[in-house]
Amino acid sequence: MGAGKTTIGRHLAELLGRDFMDSDHEIEARTGANIPWIFEKEGELGFRLREKNVIADLTNKKNLVLATGGGAVTQPENRQHLHHRGITIYLMTSVDLQLMRTYRDRNRPLLQVENPEQKLKSLLAERDPLYREVAHFVVETHQGSARDLAQKILQLILENPLP
Repeated sequence: MGAGKTTIGRHLAELLGRDFMDSDHEIEARTGANIPWIFEKEGELGFRLREKNVIADLTNKKNLVLATGGGAVTQPENRQHLHHRGITIYLMTSVDLQLMRTYRDRNRPLLQVENPEQKLKSLLAERDPLYREVAHFVVETHQGSARDLAQKILQLILENPLP
């Protein structure tokens, strides 16, 4: 959360001349409901099922830059699809930066808790190994604008072609 996936993804798609999609936005478009409502009515389990179906579909598309929700990697099927159907970038962000970027955002159900900082630390401890398992490249997001980071990712991709 708050790593800049959507903003950086849009810039990267522009640099690559590809379409951009955000899996959370696609879930909302397909259900006609926002993420907090889905969490409230169906719980995280219901949301993750919807997310799994959307990611399975979107990772089959060609010429697409896809931003996923931060918890997408918690599902084994998503990790498989993300790693084997494209190039996956882990945008690594400090908890301090995440807090700064998400401080007033009420559209993040997992952060609607008494201690968001502790929740982010817990999520990072759980998810960091999963992100690293899936990622072809890890990019730290604490330095540079979104456009600069997208350019850095483009250079990584061009200089390190995958088999």
